[in-house]
Amino acid sequence: MRSEIRLSRSDIGFFEYISVFSCLKEGMLGMGRYVKKFEDLLSEYFNSNAVCVSSGTAALHLALESLNLPKKSEVLVPSLTYVATFQAIKSAGLIPRSVDVDILTGNMNIENLEKIYNTSCRAVVPMLYAGNTSHYRLILKWAKEKSLRVVCDAAHAFGSSDSGELVGNFGDITCFSFDGIKNITSGEGGCIISNDKNLINLVKDKRLLGVNKDSEMRYTNKRSWEFDVYNQGWRYHMSNVHASIGISQFKRKKYLFQKRKLLAKYYDELLFDSKIVNSFRRDYNNVVPHIYPVRLNSSINRNKFIKYLNNNKIQVGIHYKPNHQLSFFKSGISLPNTEKVYPRLLTLPLHTLLKLKQIRYIVSKINYYSNCI
Repeated sequence: MRSEIRLSRSDIGFFEYISVFSCLKEGMLGMGRYVKKFEDLLSEYFNSNAVCVSSGTAALHLALESLNLPKKSEVLVPSLTYVATFQAIKSAGLIPRSVDVDILTGNMNIENLEKIYNTSCRAVVPMLYAGNTSHYRLILKWAKEKSLRVVCDAAHAFGSSDSGELVGNFGDITCFSFDGIKNITSGEGGCIISNDKNLINLVKDKRLLGVNKDSEMRYTNKRSWEFDVYNQGWRYHMSNVHASIGISQFKRKKYLFQKRKLLAKYYDELLFDSKIVNSFRRDYNNVVPHIYPVRLNSSINRNKFIKYLNNNKIQVGIHYKPNHQLSFFKSGISLPNTEKVYPRLLTLPLHTLLKLKQIRYIVSKINYYSNCI
């Protein structure tokens, strides 16, 4: 019997086991020297300052809160993103303003932003959908002209490049996620990358409940006993256990990135003339894809198609239900592109344990479906 093809999964092996075992044997499981080592690797990779935290959502929350914008300032953000992005903005005391996307890429563009922008806006949160960097540099330029801060939600884009530069090597503030199914994982975790040293220092305190300069103590496997607190803080630090996984994954990143690119290119090749799905525009020489979303032909009933794939032991997903359609974030606005693309969205399996023969099987079932309708 054919086993189910997973939509996504972690790729954990011998080196991660050994790294975690070493951490456990050392006995310091909370934040300590492993976190410092992981941050140093990230800082060198991005040629910038790095702070590791407990999740990608925590990274966005802390980055936005540390901008010290006036409360209730508006933040421009694509509706087509996971709810974590909106929740982080709301948690920072700011107001998310839903922005439409380019239907061919899933990312915001300047035209979308101009339609929503007003003088109450203080920041922009581009979300690099499926790892794609389309429009990102133009958004950075546009935001600078309007004196807006940019906090990039690059949860999908660890390892992606634009014009030869890594996402995280340029821009204002970049937030990554290292959860279990991302391009590299630490089990749970995230990081903030920025050359804004004042912001980075503030984030370092905030992730440890606001305890002033506690990070320096933790890096040496110690903690502060006589301390002061100057800012609102949260328990958002990364643990040594998670950092030990992240360190091993980081060392394997070249293989992990190449495998993801290879699989996405293979999908593109096999689905090029599909009558069922249309692929998004991606340059997989530069993009390291976290997911492989497609747009269904308008004649396809998505629910029936998902049931058909599930019956053939193929897991699929939908990334994402637009936030402006969620009860907590509804604002009564209309976003035509987002509303057009969402009912047709479907995400096919993509992870580094996926085999080429499994992709051939998936595509064969997609092609066969065209004969059934």
